[in-house]
Amino acid sequence: MSAAAQAISSAPAAAKRASSAKHLRALMPYVSQYKGSVALGMLMNIGLGITGVLAPILTGAIFDTLLSAPVPLAKWGRIAQISLGPLLKYYRPGSRETLAIFCVALIVAAAANGVFSYWNRQILIGISRDIEYDLRNDLLTALLRQEPEFYVRNRTGEIMSRCTNDLNNVRMVLGPGIMYSATTIVMMILSVVLMVTLSPRLSIWVLTPVPVVAVVVWYFGQVIHKLYEKIQASLATLSAKAQENLAGVRVVRAYAQEKAEQAGFDAPNREYVTRNLKLISTWSMFMPALTTLFGMTFLLVLWQGGRLAMIGTISVGELISFYYFMVLLIFPMVALGFVTNIFQRGSASMGRINYILEAQPKISDAEARPIPGQEIRGGVEMRHLSFTYPTPRSAVSADATSSSSDGAPNEPVLRDINLKIPPGSTLAIVGPTGSGKSTLAILIARLWEAPLGSLLIDGRPIREWPIATLRGAIGFVPQDPFLFSETLAENIALGEDKVVPERVSAAAAIASIDAEIRDFPLKYETMVGERGITLSGGQKQRTTLARAVLRDPRILILDDALSSVDTDTEEKILRGLKDVTRGRTTILVSHRCSTVRHADEIIVLREGAIVERGTHDELILQNGYYYDLYQKQLLEEELARE
Repeated sequence: MSAAAQAISSAPAAAKRASSAKHLRALMPYVSQYKGSVALGMLMNIGLGITGVLAPILTGAIFDTLLSAPVPLAKWGRIAQISLGPLLKYYRPGSRETLAIFCVALIVAAAANGVFSYWNRQILIGISRDIEYDLRNDLLTALLRQEPEFYVRNRTGEIMSRCTNDLNNVRMVLGPGIMYSATTIVMMILSVVLMVTLSPRLSIWVLTPVPVVAVVVWYFGQVIHKLYEKIQASLATLSAKAQENLAGVRVVRAYAQEKAEQAGFDAPNREYVTRNLKLISTWSMFMPALTTLFGMTFLLVLWQGGRLAMIGTISVGELISFYYFMVLLIFPMVALGFVTNIFQRGSASMGRINYILEAQPKISDAEARPIPGQEIRGGVEMRHLSFTYPTPRSAVSADATSSSSDGAPNEPVLRDINLKIPPGSTLAIVGPTGSGKSTLAILIARLWEAPLGSLLIDGRPIREWPIATLRGAIGFVPQDPFLFSETLAENIALGEDKVVPERVSAAAAIASIDAEIRDFPLKYETMVGERGITLSGGQKQRTTLARAVLRDPRILILDDALSSVDTDTEEKILRGLKDVTRGRTTILVSHRCSTVRHADEIIVLREGAIVERGTHDELILQNGYYYDLYQKQLLEEELARE
């Protein structure tokens, strides 16, 4: 298992293991929103229990009628009078009319039981779906507010496992779990009370195994809980592995790594199956253990109850009713095992979901001091800015919006940066790979947190600006462009309340992608596929550039955004951007001198520090890194023309 996988798999386990009740207690705010519906569902459940116990009583009365007992269910006395009600006045021993009346009453009770059962399921299962909807929304909200560091520690596939498989297990607790628990409690209480009233002696024989059942349920519940936590961790690892292979399928094929990846998938897959087999083995022992206890109890009741009926202590009808109540108790007992399994699985899953819901983003508005009416003008200042990534860079995602390849593990990526970018000016950043260029760009967008007081926007510490205000004023084009599985128009208009075709096409024209889009059969309605797989690298970069241009931001950050386009296309884009960049702060990160030569100021980063700064002409005269880079690119252009 990779370091990233271990991080998410063991994150909840690293802390003190919480109890099942503590995990599930987090669901109470969700349940309380539907307390009226829950109360109605419980009323249906009580009605289900009452109509359920009427069946044994009516069955006993029918047998007493057939055997010509003077009084039906005499041992129950007042309870029989309440249960049978006005039917008692029609009772005649051995009477066909009485038999017909009781049979019709039994049919009516069964029909009423079916109605209550329907509404019980409809209401309680419906509530579980509503809460699942609320939980899924809250999970997405929690994930969207996390900073990139959270996704460094947790892989996408593992997060998806928590949002799908674990969420479904929690829904089972809220639906079938609560429904069967309530049914079990109501049926057990009513059945036990009626059984004890009929024959305390027989009831003792029935209730004797209950402590044993409780111990068995507790023991197996603990084992199932621990096994299921391991199973869910294995499933998360398996999901992450599958997601990575699907996302990188073109790389896998290009390097002919199909067999190697299959072999790598086999190990976590086998681990997942093995742990499931252990759970099945435990569950297979649990149910036979309960069945054995039930069978022994039935034998005892038949033995002792038959003897009491033979000596006339109870009637045959009462014995039949008692036996029927025992049959009714089987479902609650079996449901007890089923519910135990549901709750243990749900508890383990809720603990994993709580890990996401309770994760507090390190980048927040805790220090924000919004000033009504104040807008960002675009001034950026860095004062002795040094920055080190908090986690090893080898574990970081390749997404350029959340990380970069700058720096080495535990080494400062930026060192004592002092820089002032006036509003409306253009700053260019060049330097070798790993020098800190992308890191500097993403700190301005506050995708990572700069040290306190080291980064200011319009003279105010960046943390004092509300995140929504800050990022709403920034157009960011990462070096690794990301497109959603939507149309080109929707991708370019990302963040806009309404897609305006004229504005979309104008932004695309500036990014030099409009003509190519119009050559597509569906033009701007063309679906780009997952992560823009149907487009070339240059087309994806220009589409994300059009997206940033459309926002009309006060600060425009282009992080090597023209690296995948040819020189001629770059020239067209730069000409189109002249009007766009006028009056707004622009930060260009690039390896090409042709991209940055017209910037108001150019800085050269090496090993996280500024080693050269000035305009294009000034840097050429310094005869340093920038001069060497410029000469190499001139030579490349000459060779390309030949």
